[in-house]
Amino acid sequence: MPPQGPQTTESWVLYETDLNKDATPIVPPSAEKRKWKIVWRNVIIFAMLHIGGVYGAYLFLTKAMWATRLFAVFLYLCSGLGITAGAHRLWAHKSYKAKLPLRILLTAFNTIAFQDSVLDWARDHRMHHKYSETDADPHNATRGFFFSHIGWLLVRKHPEIKAKGHTIDLSDLWADPVLRFQKKYYLLLMPVACFIIPSYVPTLWGESLWNGYFVCAIFRYVYVLNVTWLVNSAAHMFGSKPYDKNINPVETKSVSLVVLGEGFHNYHHTFPWDYKTAELGEYSLNFSKLFIDIMAKIGWAYDLKTVSTDVIKKRVKRTGDGSHKEWGYEEIHELSQEKINQD
Repeated sequence: MPPQGPQTTESWVLYETDLNKDATPIVPPSAEKRKWKIVWRNVIIFAMLHIGGVYGAYLFLTKAMWATRLFAVFLYLCSGLGITAGAHRLWAHKSYKAKLPLRILLTAFNTIAFQDSVLDWARDHRMHHKYSETDADPHNATRGFFFSHIGWLLVRKHPEIKAKGHTIDLSDLWADPVLRFQKKYYLLLMPVACFIIPSYVPTLWGESLWNGYFVCAIFRYVYVLNVTWLVNSAAHMFGSKPYDKNINPVETKSVSLVVLGEGFHNYHHTFPWDYKTAELGEYSLNFSKLFIDIMAKIGWAYDLKTVSTDVIKKRVKRTGDGSHKEWGYEEIHELSQEKINQD
């Protein structure tokens, strides 16, 4: 039997929020600085993976056939969508709904990504939003760039994560038979999807198994891992806060470019139910939105949630840092002048 979370609405505050609600969230306290309890097995595994990833990058740039390089890029997009359009936007936040074919496709993509099953990934992400920047946040950015990027996977979990894990209701995800199937057979499906098939396919056009393994499996896997981790690290530290200056997440276009649209993080933490994870609908920096929109056109995705311009504008004026290109510094200055004149 799947674990049953508490049957309350508390854990859904950030996921099924009233779209017209425009309340300022309580700013969580900074996490306590703690000594790391290193898990050396994980350190060795990730060190070896990254050494292999660097070698795979060398082969990608110098030795691999063009077809192999294109296949690696294709796998990057597929596995990336398995995280962004799948585990994140569809399942962690329920920002849109998907019919069975799309749920199967995104679950397959997610398995190629090898970042844990959707159920485990969504649990950690809901924890991240509910307890953002506290000791109950799995990759708490207040503990530094390295910790929020990869360090959280190299040390023992903080006791607060285990203590508060039961507050996350995953009953909606356990109700999906596709996700239950992935969870049950993950240790069998993942090696095949992430490593074996990506290594073998390039041999069909004459590539060596060696190059296929290091380019399409190891390098691609390590690259996707690191660009995904940038959302936890860089997108919580380096950038502007046009929507809410009281929280750590920021807007950073460079992260959005490599993580298929996930770098508009100040917006996402302010309006987590928006399927775009961004205010703008531009496809150039939001490949995940393009994918979801295409799926909606063919009828596989529906009930796409978004936020009205009026709600965004009100929030920007009230809690933004003034960097919004339409309702930023100039409008704030005008409002200040009007207030001075009225006084």
